[in-house]
Amino acid sequence: MTSLSKSLTFACAGAVLALSAHGTATAQEYSLRFNHVLGPGEPFHEGFQKWAERVEERTDGGLQMDVYHSSQLGVEEDIIEQIRQGANIGQNTDAARMGNYVPGIAVVNGPYFVGSLEEAFALADSPTMQEWMDELANDHGIQVVCFDWVQGFRHFFTNEPVRTPEDLDGLRIRTPPAPIWQESIRALGATPTAMNFGDIYPGLQQRAVDGAELVYPNITAANLNEVLSHANETAHILLINFQVVSAEWFNGLPEDYQTALVEECRAAGQETSRVIEQATQEAKAQLQEAGMTIVEDVDLEAFRAAGDAAYEALDLLEARDQVQAEIQD
Repeated sequence: MTSLSKSLTFACAGAVLALSAHGTATAQEYSLRFNHVLGPGEPFHEGFQKWAERVEERTDGGLQMDVYHSSQLGVEEDIIEQIRQGANIGQNTDAARMGNYVPGIAVVNGPYFVGSLEEAFALADSPTMQEWMDELANDHGIQVVCFDWVQGFRHFFTNEPVRTPEDLDGLRIRTPPAPIWQESIRALGATPTAMNFGDIYPGLQQRAVDGAELVYPNITAANLNEVLSHANETAHILLINFQVVSAEWFNGLPEDYQTALVEECRAAGQETSRVIEQATQEAKAQLQEAGMTIVEDVDLEAFRAAGDAAYEALDLLEARDQVQAEIQD
């Protein structure tokens, strides 16, 4: 072996030893493509980008997240199935869709389940919630990273005023395609119609639906006030979003990467949830200025009473009461 060959051999060996000395985590990079249905102007998109930046910074670039808005990677239900198969992809979703796998967890997006950000954040300490999340991961391959992303109160947006459940009779209201959504809207008086978020605008134009139940920033971001005239403040669901990834992929991460992903998810989520509280008021004012009628004199007691039928239909009354008791202790 020539002296030059020997030098190269020793240099390569030294590089390998140096890399090993820093631990295996630095020797391999991990990536996550994160998908959500909302537009680039929504507060959640900026929040997800902050989450990604902080994870990358905290792992010295070892775990890189790319955020895709407006369902650029595909329809939510399809993404969740890819997650279950182990793909390095994530999705912003909700308890209603998770309820397709673990029925009990759907209560989180049931009518009038929680009434404040503090109650929503306290769900992380619920033993029952933890059991459901373990079941999602172990039996269905879905790892919940966190669910501190609260999108605000959902209201009915229509082209006529709604003050009581009876006012919704005969109206086809767009909802996501999950049992708790369908039963909630049915219990509150309307006819639920499953439709993807991106199809709402043309669906309203073509009169495939008569309205939607969404949060205020959804309306301004998607210009839905062009096809809807009334915001009826039923506040029937405080929308809690779940950030999910593949359990197989998550378990393959170094432990400190797992911790970074979870802790930064919670921090960015809680920050974004408070930003949305302010954004909601701004969106409401913007819509009112644009001519949308805000119906505030809603019979909330009648809607709360009607909402119980959704839990009864899905046999979730006991689960609801159990979790509510745990977060109020």
